[in-house]
Amino acid sequence: MPAIINFALFQFGWFACVLGAAWALPWAGTGIALAIVTGHLLVASQPRAELKLLVIAAGIGLVFDSALAMLGWIAFPTGVLVAGLAPHWMVALWLLFATTLNVSLGWLKRYPLLSVLFGAVGGPLAYYGGSKLGALDFVEMTPALIALAIGWAVITPLLVQLAKRFDGFVRPLDNELLSEAGHG
Repeated sequence: MPAIINFALFQFGWFACVLGAAWALPWAGTGIALAIVTGHLLVASQPRAELKLLVIAAGIGLVFDSALAMLGWIAFPTGVLVAGLAPHWMVALWLLFATTLNVSLGWLKRYPLLSVLFGAVGGPLAYYGGSKLGALDFVEMTPALIALAIGWAVITPLLVQLAKRFDGFVRPLDNELLSEAGHG
């Protein structure tokens, strides 16, 4: 999958989820995100590996965003299925983000320190943008933004490392050659 298509689909899915939540249609965004994720898995050369990465990312996102909600720093007005947990559309956003890790954001694998900065800045900006569009509310903005910056500074490089292990877009032969080169 070309990186530009992957990036464009991520952006489309992000807006679908955020605007769906803002317009009280959270299932619309989640449905679009799941369609994008399904297409992503269908074009992956190793869909099982890619699916593992996506599921792990969704789990991390569910725990992280739920913690922010339980602390009372962020509120999600729509899409919450279980009180205290992050809404389904936020989990869908984590799935979408994970689809970029081996494609349009694959370059971060070569720059671990840059992935820390990318997460520390990009994570809070995405949530801030979502709040401005009406998808979420910052109840306690300063602690939320600090937690988002720290959390994403840790989570992004972690996910990048997991993407190295669960790369559904590297052919098996490429993995063998990379392994041999590393042991040679």
